[in-house]
Amino acid sequence: MALLIDDIELAWRSLRDSADASGWRSISIATIGPCSLLAGLSLPDKNEALLASFSSSAIPAAEKLPDGQGFAVSRVEPYGDGLTWLALTRCAHGSLELFAAMVADVAHTMDSESSADEKRLLRVFLGRIRAWQEFMRKGAQALSPESEIGLVGELTLLRLIIDAGLPLASAIESWVGPLDGVRDFEIGTGSLEVKTTLSAAGFPAKIGSLEQLDDSARQPLFLAGARLRQTDNGQSLPELVADMRDVVAGYAEPVRLLSERLIAAGYFDAHADLRPEMWDDPLTHATVIAREFSRFADPGDEPYYPINDARNEALYRQYEELAAQEGDVVFAGRLGGYKYYDMDKAIAAAFELVRNELGVEPTEA
Repeated sequence: MALLIDDIELAWRSLRDSADASGWRSISIATIGPCSLLAGLSLPDKNEALLASFSSSAIPAAEKLPDGQGFAVSRVEPYGDGLTWLALTRCAHGSLELFAAMVADVAHTMDSESSADEKRLLRVFLGRIRAWQEFMRKGAQALSPESEIGLVGELTLLRLIIDAGLPLASAIESWVGPLDGVRDFEIGTGSLEVKTTLSAAGFPAKIGSLEQLDDSARQPLFLAGARLRQTDNGQSLPELVADMRDVVAGYAEPVRLLSERLIAAGYFDAHADLRPEMWDDPLTHATVIAREFSRFADPGDEPYYPINDARNEALYRQYEELAAQEGDVVFAGRLGGYKYYDMDKAIAAAFELVRNELGVEPTEA
């Protein structure tokens, strides 16, 4: 089934043109296994909807239904046929264009699992809508250039994790960054943060918060770097997404998880044409993985560098008096000077020490 957005909007227009009553009007658009999908219009409000049929036993009474920005999901019984219908309905303030894309995507995702039983199709239906709910919560806009290169880096690392042998579902479940995870990946007790750059020199990495590099909750914590370079013969983000979909094709749960993560990350197939940039494979470059990071100090931790307060300044003066009694011994560097220097200042202080103590001008080696 290739349900097009234009077809859905055409169905709604035809219903709207002939709507002169109350209740529901609908047109069948697909049958997927035991479930029927209808393009619907609620009257008299004339709000567009997707109606999906399920037996009453398939939907637990306590099932919490999604409710997002611009849409709502509710139980309805429009036809007295003994079935329970779930209505995915556009709210009056919601974008019709975006809602139509959402409906087409939900229908397509259900169709990809057309051989599943009714309970499975219900989970797919609600799971896909919840992914859209998260996407809309973040703001349903096309990816920014910065978000695009970040997603390329994360998908590259996801591919590496899968190639390393982690089961598909486990690998994709570990990708928690799109779900507002503190780090991009959580595997076992550890975690991994991915930083991607376009810089040709150095590796500037923006840290969103101190918590990203705090390993007190999950250990070990790794930082992976991916350097991208725009080329004429590389791979675009939509092509990278297509490759990942090929990897999981035929496996229902990994397909569902990947789709939900991509939407939560802000990747939307309708925006694919806006992302034509081609990137070379970052795996052709060296990846830097570091193990030690700044973290929050805990009670009892030993401070490695002095804090410039009155107590430590008084302590320094005592050390200075003792050092003066040592004669030819010179105390230098961060610890010797009892100061926390940035490296450029530490080097400058070393040069000044050579000038003062040896009476010579430092030269480059």
